[in-house]
Amino acid sequence: MTENETPIRARRRAPAARACRALALVTAAAVAVTGLGPMATPADAQGAHRIPIIRDTEIENLLRDYARPILKVAGLGGHHIKVVIVNSRAFNAFVMDGRHIFVNAGALFQTKTPNELIGVIAHETGHLADGHLMRRRQKLAQAQTMSIVAMLAGIGAAVAGASAGGSAANIGAAAILAPQAAIRNSLLAYSRGQEDQADHAAVRFLTATHQSAKGMVDVFKRLSNEMLFDSRDIDPYMQNHPLPAARVAALEQIARASPYWNKKDPPALQLRHDLMRAKLSGFLESPGTVLRRYPLSNHSLPARYARAISAYRNGTLSHAIGLIDDLIRSKPDDPYFYELKGQALLDGGRPLEAIAPLRRAVALSRHAPLIEILLGQAMVATNQRRYAGEAARLLQSAVRQEPDMASAYEQLAMAYGREGKLAQADLASAHAAFNRGDIRTARMLASRAKTRLKVGSPAWVRADDIVNANVPKGRP
Repeated sequence: MTENETPIRARRRAPAARACRALALVTAAAVAVTGLGPMATPADAQGAHRIPIIRDTEIENLLRDYARPILKVAGLGGHHIKVVIVNSRAFNAFVMDGRHIFVNAGALFQTKTPNELIGVIAHETGHLADGHLMRRRQKLAQAQTMSIVAMLAGIGAAVAGASAGGSAANIGAAAILAPQAAIRNSLLAYSRGQEDQADHAAVRFLTATHQSAKGMVDVFKRLSNEMLFDSRDIDPYMQNHPLPAARVAALEQIARASPYWNKKDPPALQLRHDLMRAKLSGFLESPGTVLRRYPLSNHSLPARYARAISAYRNGTLSHAIGLIDDLIRSKPDDPYFYELKGQALLDGGRPLEAIAPLRRAVALSRHAPLIEILLGQAMVATNQRRYAGEAARLLQSAVRQEPDMASAYEQLAMAYGREGKLAQADLASAHAAFNRGDIRTARMLASRAKTRLKVGSPAWVRADDIVNANVPKGRP
């Protein structure tokens, strides 16, 4: 997935430290998420056709754990399907290719238990498993216009983002999509028959994995009731997955027949879910909202997590570090608390001090690439050459797993520059520009790198690939 990143968790007082964050707002090219094969080039990342994505190791690992057993029993375990988080506070989840399940941050935040969110993922998996995307792909192939591609990519990230108080990026995308509501509905809205099939499939998947379908029923009931009381700002999930009372009643009937109807989520999983919701609150909500949601009288770990994040983003660094250290004392083997401490120190202009907690986070997370990138960035930010080689090795490892992350290549280029490896620095910069969609700059840097690299070497071949990249007509 082609990505051009804008962090959402950086402190305003340290703009120079914002190149890459473990929780980051990433804008992805529309074509890259629709699975259109040769059309999906980084050149299409230019312009307004983008969808804002949140990247975070802790949340992504949780969603992977939620989805893995469902995908396995659905026969999709070997398809490498990823759950992608869309930065919109509206409740929505959707699929539009065979490789991704998109879930809005609003859905993560509004589902109170793991079972509720797992039910939503199971329903979307039902659409994938029953082949409901085939007709959509056929219509999309006939459309032949980038405006429709942009519209498809923005669904859920933008359509309801503006009405639900989303970010400026959401509102801008919504402005692009608004005139195309009729096309959106024809391409994305499921038929009643498909919804019933996905409901039955979801219950089947949940039963096969010894999980309750009660959470899915509860979510659908809430959404259906909200539509009855206020139809002015309907969440996109209601637009694309109509929830008439008869359908919800039928779903509840088959769900209650499962022997696992009353089964509860394990306490440890519920804690991870609560920590995820607290993290989203701390990063995405105002300090006042965080305190109303998690008052000082609430001493739970999720409440302290939310307040620590909010303090790091909006308060003094010393106060935030004190709150984060308290979290670490409570759970000393949690990699994400160390990650948060390193992030706060890095954004607070103290990269040298950020290295130790980020090293610990990398080790505890078993070398999660997003955290490796953050550690590499801290080492680069020290401006000390002694860290350049280690930073380059970390970032090389990370980009092998996250090959489309522009900011990682930017940090790698700086590390190479500190080592005096100018050809490699040029090539890394070319990769960064290519992933941002700046093909002209990418070709220029790759051409310069080729003059400094051994002809025929792997690095020379990569540079040559960028120089000769095939981009759609009309692109630079």
